[in-house]
Amino acid sequence: MILNSNSIKPIYLQIADWLEAEILAYRIIEDERIYSQYQLAGMFNINPATAAKGLNILADKKVIYKKRGLGMFVAPSAREIILKSRKDQVLGEILRELIRETERLGIPEEQLIEMIREAKKNKGEED
Repeated sequence: MILNSNSIKPIYLQIADWLEAEILAYRIIEDERIYSQYQLAGMFNINPATAAKGLNILADKKVIYKKRGLGMFVAPSAREIILKSRKDQVLGEILRELIRETERLGIPEEQLIEMIREAKKNKGEED
């Protein structure tokens, strides 16, 4: 992964997102030791404090935990925490915007549900 220093998303959030993606893809598994702030700093050529901030976000969300003297490890429930968080945040925002737009366009709920079913059906045909 290459961090985007031109992004409006802060580097420490990009670090946290990258680590979450690695966990979701099973490249880092439960109870496995993850990169230290210094390893991340070296990998991405960033300040160790920035890397630590990204790790702290994951620790605050209980995605990772610290073993004193050994480093940070992936929590046993990390994948479930990440999936729930992404569902609540990402899909929640998409749905809120979709509902606002359908209300502006005067689309009734039943028609929206049918549009979603049709889009899902068509997506399956494209795969």
